[in-house]
Amino acid sequence: MPSLAEGKNFKPKVLVWTDLTLDNVVDIQRSETPEDVQSLLADILHLKDWKDDLRQGILVDLYFYTVQFGKENGFTAEQMSAWFSIIKCVHEMAVDTPYGNVEPVFEYFKGLLLCHSVKRPPYSVALFSVDQVKKLTTYAVNTYFRHFKMYKYTFTPKVRLDLSLKYIGLPETPEPSEVDEADQGADGGAEEVTSDVEKTEAEAITVQEEDTPAVKELKAIITSALSEQVQQLKTSVDQQLKAQDEEIAVKMGISADVSGPPKSPKTKKRGK
Repeated sequence: MPSLAEGKNFKPKVLVWTDLTLDNVVDIQRSETPEDVQSLLADILHLKDWKDDLRQGILVDLYFYTVQFGKENGFTAEQMSAWFSIIKCVHEMAVDTPYGNVEPVFEYFKGLLLCHSVKRPPYSVALFSVDQVKKLTTYAVNTYFRHFKMYKYTFTPKVRLDLSLKYIGLPETPEPSEVDEADQGADGGAEEVTSDVEKTEAEAITVQEEDTPAVKELKAIITSALSEQVQQLKTSVDQQLKAQDEEIAVKMGISADVSGPPKSPKTKKRGK
């Protein structure tokens, strides 16, 4: 799993007195109100703006409920210190990378519990019983790992990809300077003039290509073929129009050969 902190390696180890000293645990156990415990944890972790800063406030709440769980279950000073450091290390590994790593983090959590539940000095100590390990696992799953994505979103930095392409054999494009950006409006007119010049040159090249003998001959062939097709089409249309005129003339009883508008038929005069 890629990590943002180079060289940082998370391996299960004994964590007794790593973050909380004996005096710290005694002060936490003697605190009477939750606000006192939160203030004490903020001082231990050097979170001076935990009341105003959202991230620091989330951390104080996370560790407050961690030690509160230890107090409710009657943990000893050694157990309280180890339990606090276990959650702290799990959180540090979880937010060490913006990529999904819930499975490695959970395996790391189980390895830390194993280091504090089996007597095998100096690699592990029998600090928690089997029943306590079950309670710790249930608590961690129902609290931290249930909100794992929330902690990832809050504490991991955003990843942004800056992509640059380099072509072999081509000169590198110079980076734009402030002077270039300021003169962009003036350069716009020059670009338009350049574009017009290029367009004129392209038209001249096209005209020059059309003036070649091969182009002239091809143009003549195309024109001749089109003229024949147009003439045939015109003849066909004229024949169709003539046939329609004759049909209409027959229906109206007039001759189709008479030019000009048709005359109205004569009517007989009625006698007086």
